Amino acid sequence: MKKIIFMTLFAMGATLATNAQTISENALGLRIGGGNGYGAEVSYQRAVGGDNNRLEFDLGIRNDKNNYDSFKLTALYQWVWNIEGGFNWYVGAGGGVGSIDSKDRNRYVDETFIFLAGDIGIEYNFDIPLLISLDFRPEIGFINDNDRIDDFSPDIALGLRYQF
Repeated sequence: MKKIIFMTLFAMGATLATNAQTISENALGLRIGGGNGYGAEVSYQRAVGGDNNRLEFDLGIRNDKNNYDSFKLTALYQWVWNIEGGFNWYVGAGGGVGSIDSKDRNRYVDETFIFLAGDIGIEYNFDIPLLISLDFRPEIGFINDNDRIDDFSPDIALGLRYQF
């Protein structure tokens, strides 16, 4: 009886181990969205811990020579789970910092802001070193202008990253 229980547990463990999808140590690419006004962001992912967890850093820069300069840096911690084969889904939480420098209706605006962000998405890990993802990132921003809450900013983006 002990041998049957042991063999059953071994078979279940081996099945789970072969179906587990590991994430790449590093991934670098673009996160292309439009909801937050930054368009394409440079994106870097770094695996952390023994589980399928990672850090993601995104940098968005917006520049209009005459009226507008802005940047936004986002950092997220993500938990990744395998669906099947190369498909994964993930959730994350984090925040970021940014700056806006603009001339708004003949008034000069120079503000620094911080924000909290969540993240949920799905990704496909190809056999080649390409990772494609689609995610939803809600953000709540705080601007240093009379300590007011700016607004809720949802963002949907497509990610294309090279894994190494």
